[in-house]
Amino acid sequence: MEDFYKIKRLPPYVFEQVNRVKAAARARGADIIDLGMGNPDLPTPQYIIDKLVETVAKPRTNRYSASKGIAGLRKAQAGYYERRFGVKLNPDTQVVATLGSKEGFANMAQAITAPGDVVLVPNPTYPIHAFGFIISGGVIRSIPAEPNEEFFRSIERAVHHSIPKPIAMILNYPSNPTAYTADLDFYADVVAFARKHEIFILSDLAYSEIYFDGPPPPSVLQVPGAMDVTVEFTSMSKTYSMPGWRIGFAVGNERLIAALARVKSYLDYGAFTPIQVAASAALNGPDDCIVEAREIYRKRRDILVDSFERAGFPVPAPSATMFAWAPIPEKFRALGSLEFSKLLIEKADVAVSPGLGFGEQGDDYVRIALVENEQRIRQAARNIRRFLASADETLHNVIPISARR
Repeated sequence: MEDFYKIKRLPPYVFEQVNRVKAAARARGADIIDLGMGNPDLPTPQYIIDKLVETVAKPRTNRYSASKGIAGLRKAQAGYYERRFGVKLNPDTQVVATLGSKEGFANMAQAITAPGDVVLVPNPTYPIHAFGFIISGGVIRSIPAEPNEEFFRSIERAVHHSIPKPIAMILNYPSNPTAYTADLDFYADVVAFARKHEIFILSDLAYSEIYFDGPPPPSVLQVPGAMDVTVEFTSMSKTYSMPGWRIGFAVGNERLIAALARVKSYLDYGAFTPIQVAASAALNGPDDCIVEAREIYRKRRDILVDSFERAGFPVPAPSATMFAWAPIPEKFRALGSLEFSKLLIEKADVAVSPGLGFGEQGDDYVRIALVENEQRIRQAARNIRRFLASADETLHNVIPISARR
C-alpha cells in the first residue's frame, strides 16, 4: 500500500538508523558512551521539583489547563525577557507557552504555511526547522548556517529567484548543531532585510543560556522594529535541565502569536498545570542553577576538546550550546557521517549524531553532545584513540579502494 502524502515527503529519519545500531550493541552487552542525542543528564533543580510536588497535591490541578499557558507562566516569561534582553512583552498577546520549542515550531508552521509556500532554512540545522514546514506543505530553500556575508548573498538570491517569494526565514543562534553565534549587528541587518521584503523571522533561541566565550547571546527582538516581523522560540529543556517536562515559549509579533495560539487551541490543552506552575517558579527564581549548569558544560567542553585532540580526533571548541560540531577524520570522510557514526558505535562504543541528520551540508561532520560526565568523556577519547590506531585495518574492511580519498 502506498504511503500517505505527507509521510512520502519525509526522508528516512537518519537518527533512527543510528539508534538501531546502538540498541543492538547494548543488547550484546556493550557499554555505549552516548554523546548523540542532546538529552541533558543534569538533574532538574530541587526548588523546581518541590514546586511541582506542592502543586500536584492541590485540588483541581489535575484538570485541563490553558492551551496558550497559564497567566502566571506567560507573565514569568515576559519578566525573563525584560531582565535578560531588555525586551518588553505583553504576556496576554505576545507570549504563548508551548510543549517545548519543537512543538512550537511545528504548530507555527501549521499556522502560517499554505501549500507551496517557500521558507528559508539554514543547512545544516535542527531538523524541525525544515520538517515542520515540509509536513505543512511548504517548500524548503536552504541558506547557509553561518552568519556571514554569504548568508546575506544567499537570502538576497532567494528573494529574487524563489517563486513564490519566501514567506519566512529561520534563524538559530547559538546554533544546533554547528554552535555558530550571532551578534546584534547581524540581527539588525536581517531585520532590515525581512522588513524590506515582508518576510517573517522565526528565531530559535533554545541555547541562550549555555555560552562559554564572549558576551551572552542576544535576542533578535532587541533590534528596533524586530517585533513587526519576528517570533522567537525558547525552551526550558537545556536552561533548567527540564527536557522531559516539555515547556517552551513563542514570543513576539502579535499576529503570529495569535495564529499559533489559535492552532494550538484546536490541538492541545497545554502542559499539565503543576508543570506550568513549577516552570513559573523556575523563571522567577534565582539564576544560580543556570550558572552552575553552564560551568559544568564548560568543563565538559574543555575536557572533550583536549582529550579528543590527544586521541587524534580534533574537535573545534564551541563557544556556546551543549554540542561540538566535529569534522570527520580525513581517513573516514569518504564513508559519510551516517556510516562513520555506526562505525564509532561498533568499534569504539561511542555514539554521536551523524551530521547528515541536520542536512546534506552536514555530512562531513558529526555532532557530539556534552551529556556524559567528565570521566565518561575521557573514556570515550580512550576508546576512540584505540579505534583510530587500527584505522587502516578498519578502512580496508569497510571502504572499497575506489571510494577512498
